[in-house]
Amino acid sequence: MTRIKIAHLYPKLLNIYGDGGNILALKKRCEWRGIEFELDEINIGDKIKEHDIYFIGGGQDLQQIEVSKELQKHKDFLIQERDRMAVFLGICGGYQLMGHYYQPHNGEKLLGISLLDAHTIAGEKRFIGNVTVKTDLTEDGTLVGFENHSGLTYLSGSTEPLGTIVTGNGNNGADKTEGARFKNVFGTYLHGSFLPKNPKFADYLLELALGFKPEPLNDNIENLAHESLINKLY
Repeated sequence: MTRIKIAHLYPKLLNIYGDGGNILALKKRCEWRGIEFELDEINIGDKIKEHDIYFIGGGQDLQQIEVSKELQKHKDFLIQERDRMAVFLGICGGYQLMGHYYQPHNGEKLLGISLLDAHTIAGEKRFIGNVTVKTDLTEDGTLVGFENHSGLTYLSGSTEPLGTIVTGNGNNGADKTEGARFKNVFGTYLHGSFLPKNPKFADYLLELALGFKPEPLNDNIENLAHESLINKLY
């Protein structure tokens, strides 16, 4: 039986706005296909071993401080995993920590693990509302979700955005980009949860992790949910 191993990084600290639903979406989409699903929850002090997919969610600044310090212990290993082409998905705060750093308004710079060539600084305005993104990564060409962040993220080098903002603010509200990708590392500000609203993108992650395209599912309900949010305003 085909098996996929997923690591949920620091769910006790970074897991807000329904981010845990992303793990549930991957689990169900594997189970419906008869793919064995193995989940490890990695918490503070735990060792990280090789997995097919790594997921890290969002949180408040206080939780990000603790996770930032912990991630530095595993930075070299996680960079090796990136270069081995393991799949990473980071949401909001997790996305920020996959870059070089996050600079809050007050307090010390929080170091990231540089899986992405990106950095984030705290902005004056909070971006809240539904988001629609035009992308080349899915068959229907769209990603949808809900953003709630004040961080302004800027991409550099070979790191590219997931797509272009149609509705919402995205990475920084200025350059019309949303999210980031380098190799098989993906970051996004889209909560709500992200993968249940974007089943084609969920399957794209599974395809990258498995090395083959998983068999189609009946996604009529999931597609209706996705389509209902395209270009929807807050």
